Amino acid sequence: MIQHQKLHPDNPLPHITPHVFRHTFCTNIANAGMDIKTLQYVMGHSDVGVTLNVYTHASYDRAAEQMAKILDFKADMQGKQRKSG
Repeated sequence: MIQHQKLHPDNPLPHITPHVFRHTFCTNIANAGMDIKTLQYVMGHSDVGVTLNVYTHASYDRAAEQMAKILDFKADMQGKQRKSG
């Protein structure tokens, strides 16, 4: 890192701590589908609210993906109702 700073003083690296990686890990594992109680255990949190409200971070892309799943589910259910009716 010091080498980079010497070679590129006009382009500093962002300050990233191990704690930032902890947030990233938690968010990525939640997005991969791990249930929240298991994730709470893996992260070592005594309260699931810490896992949900502090460590996992929402994104527009993830919200759009989840909404698409809801719409697909709704369309599937409507198709099944037409076939049975």
